[in-house]
Amino acid sequence: MSEPAPSAAVAPAREVTRYVAIAGNPNCGKSTIFNSLTGLRQKVGNYPGVTVEKKTGRFFGSHGEAMELLDLPGSYSLQIRSPDEAVARDVLLGRQSDTPRPDAVICVVDASNLERNLYLVAQMLELHIPVVVALNMIDVAEKNGVVIDLMALREKLGVPVIPMVATRGMGFVELRQAISRSPLPAPTTCAQMPIVLETEVMALARQLPVANEVARAEALLLLTLHEKALDEVVHHDGAIVGATKAAQQRLRASGIDPISAPVDARYEWIGRVCAAACHTGESHSAVSISDKIDGWLTHRIWGWVAFLGMMTLMFFCIFTIAQYPMDWLDGACTGFADWVGRHLPESDLRSLLTDGVIAGVGRVVVFLPQILILYFFLGILEDTGYMARAAFIMDRMMSRVGLHGKSFIPMLSSFACAIPGIMATRTIENRKDRLVTILVAPLMSCSARLPVYALMIAVLIPVASGLAKAGIMLCMYLVGIFAAFGMAWFFKTKIFKGETPMLLLEMPPYRMPSLRTIAIRMWERAGLFLRRAGTVILALSILLWALATYPKPADPKATPAEALAHSFAGRMGHALEPAIAPLGFDWKIGIGLIGSFAAREVFVSTMSIVYNVETKDKEDTESLRESMRAERRSDGRPVFTPLVCVGLMVFYVLAMQCISTIAVVRRETNSWRWPLFQTAYMTALAWIGAFVVYQGGRLLGLQ
Repeated sequence: MSEPAPSAAVAPAREVTRYVAIAGNPNCGKSTIFNSLTGLRQKVGNYPGVTVEKKTGRFFGSHGEAMELLDLPGSYSLQIRSPDEAVARDVLLGRQSDTPRPDAVICVVDASNLERNLYLVAQMLELHIPVVVALNMIDVAEKNGVVIDLMALREKLGVPVIPMVATRGMGFVELRQAISRSPLPAPTTCAQMPIVLETEVMALARQLPVANEVARAEALLLLTLHEKALDEVVHHDGAIVGATKAAQQRLRASGIDPISAPVDARYEWIGRVCAAACHTGESHSAVSISDKIDGWLTHRIWGWVAFLGMMTLMFFCIFTIAQYPMDWLDGACTGFADWVGRHLPESDLRSLLTDGVIAGVGRVVVFLPQILILYFFLGILEDTGYMARAAFIMDRMMSRVGLHGKSFIPMLSSFACAIPGIMATRTIENRKDRLVTILVAPLMSCSARLPVYALMIAVLIPVASGLAKAGIMLCMYLVGIFAAFGMAWFFKTKIFKGETPMLLLEMPPYRMPSLRTIAIRMWERAGLFLRRAGTVILALSILLWALATYPKPADPKATPAEALAHSFAGRMGHALEPAIAPLGFDWKIGIGLIGSFAAREVFVSTMSIVYNVETKDKEDTESLRESMRAERRSDGRPVFTPLVCVGLMVFYVLAMQCISTIAVVRRETNSWRWPLFQTAYMTALAWIGAFVVYQGGRLLGLQ
């Protein structure tokens, strides 16, 4: 049964009756279920002290009771291999100070890969938290010829099992009913450990200063830690660490490996569960079709053709489909500025509102449709399972620079924003590879660069076709990709020397994307973008307007250009001009470079403010694009020549220009050393790139 569409209206506040966590392996459909249950009633933040995203939402049970749903990071197990899995473990054990221990867990399982997914379920059952298994993608399992006996599976697991097809809205009513039961029954079964191991677990559990319901799980997790990881445990004192090491030694002396024995016991139990509940029949043709698709999309030649074709289609849509709502937004901003100008007398207040606030914020908001189209395509590629194929075809190139395809997933995420891309490097086990990926991820063109590219392409070729503009945009993205590969090769061969790791990557099954999930994700990103426009960009627009307006020249007859040059912004631009003049940039572009260090897209609002302030005495204010095309140097030559436009885009491809990214790198590396190094090398790289474009073009006789 399909779920009703989420309502944007704010529901009346109700007291939360139950805290529920939703967990599962990556690519199991967990996010689709979370988004369908919570709709637009979501909050996104970070867990304190780490950059792991915390996503919560409100949903209602089958009797209308309010429940809080916490989306745990995707995990294959509760062993500590990444900050994501550490957070999931700490929440389930009640260690996370700002998050209550869940009253129940929805464990999402991929029905088409039951054996691997049940390992996390096995660990959940050991925690003695009520568990409801959401057996998702049951349709994919059936197409693959897998028949699951639900009654047998429920009996063997001892918990409710709900068959679901989340992308089609099937199973949500039953899931709500299962999670609404009161009281929720605790699990009645779990994997049995060897007797000697169980004895040591219970003895260690009695020494732990934790609640009885989690003591056994805590003890078992401690016994499975390597010595180095055990020494880093901060939740227990030295006596507990010593007791754990002593127990491990006794287990080894009795012939039991404390690290592998629990894993073997769980898989032996999983084998019995699958033997009783899972039967494999004849595979349907869908499997061979999937293999044929992979044969094309992962081919060493056609795979690249498909990848570049998808990127070209995405940029073509960004420049064609998005143009209609962009024109409407641009007209609305211009009309609103004209209305304000007509109803206020000439004053600094009118200039602030029209030339500062509306021009600054409005010129950035205009690019919202392009950013939404970018997130739409990225959502389609991720939900269909193509992201993993893109990482696979990139592995051959990545290995030549010392990385593997898993590093490309964070880099591909950086197309949307470098911050989640950098956070995604936590899945990379090798510390050196993770650090190299962090250092090069911001070179991938994020959505904040889109307004800059779009503006400069419009100035460069205002009457070109959408396909030509898409081609230029694609070239900018390719410049960033190859720059990232080049710097990764340099870092791996000169600074972080080491062997190229082998790629171990799960290929999720192809599936139809959930348009509902993609729409909610676009809604979230639109909200974040508009909040940023209404806070950071608004504040910077007001500041930049003030810097471009004051101090006013003593001569009341001074021209707008002279007044701008006399202002604080003009002085800052002139101070920077000697360093950027070899790139073909003038002092006004320098103002934009300074302002955009807070956020790249601020360059557009800065240019809008600069040219609106300079032309505020004109009766007919031209659009920003036309104003920039009409800009002239003192000798009459145009400022924004093709070489300058391309050089400026290359500069923004390679420069850091983002305080938020610097802050995240600081938190991920736990040091100021690497973000400062990253800012320095990317600034130098951007200067060199723009210099080569401008001066190299002039040597070739170009303009």
